[in-house]
Amino acid sequence: MVLSRFDQMALVALLIGSALLMGKVWLHDHPEHDPGAPLTLAEPDGWATPRKVHALRTDRAACRAFLDRSGIAAQPLPPAGSGACLRSDRQVLVAPRRLDARLAPAGAQATCAIDAGLARWLSHGVQSAAQAAFGARVTGIEHLGTANCRRIGGGEQGNWSEHATGNAIDIAGFVLADGRRISVRRDWSGKDAAASAFLRTVRDEACRSFSTVLSPDYNAAHADHLHLDQAQRAGGWGACR
Repeated sequence: MVLSRFDQMALVALLIGSALLMGKVWLHDHPEHDPGAPLTLAEPDGWATPRKVHALRTDRAACRAFLDRSGIAAQPLPPAGSGACLRSDRQVLVAPRRLDARLAPAGAQATCAIDAGLARWLSHGVQSAAQAAFGARVTGIEHLGTANCRRIGGGEQGNWSEHATGNAIDIAGFVLADGRRISVRRDWSGKDAAASAFLRTVRDEACRSFSTVLSPDYNAAHADHLHLDQAQRAGGWGACR
């Protein structure tokens, strides 16, 4: 049977409509691939995830909405500092504690994007790596600070560090549920192969949630910590070293 031109067009329209409907249903079931679906903490990485994560760095309202959807109630603090060291986006980091991993020292303040990055990193990288390597969860994260009004390298010239606006955190170690401590300084190139591999894994996993990740592999200045920041860069490119 030969279809008329009208019937052919109707069939094509039906096929296109069916494909669009199937695509809509598929995206509903796979929100990690849907750029229009809000980012959630449970969402695995997908085609649209990097774009959504980038939005957490550039859109404060989107970042706070992500934390709210994740059950992480952060309280914004008034701006502090001035000039290049104005900390206009400031809050106590609460994501680790809400995810049963306490920061030490406690009370660290940073941007919403840092808190959101810590939430994703813990949920999608740190805990699974710890379970695989040690059969135990991470219950504590040791850090060297967040806000520090200084330039990169600490000199009087050059670009300002992301620490200047509290948009970074330096991670020095992890404490496991069994009391074991994993130290960046001691274990990055130490004799404990499992600890060394764990640190490299969590470094690599951090690159999915942070704009910049610098480790002891980068230079001697990072021999004792992982530098994590949420720098806003044109095109959304990141640095992972």
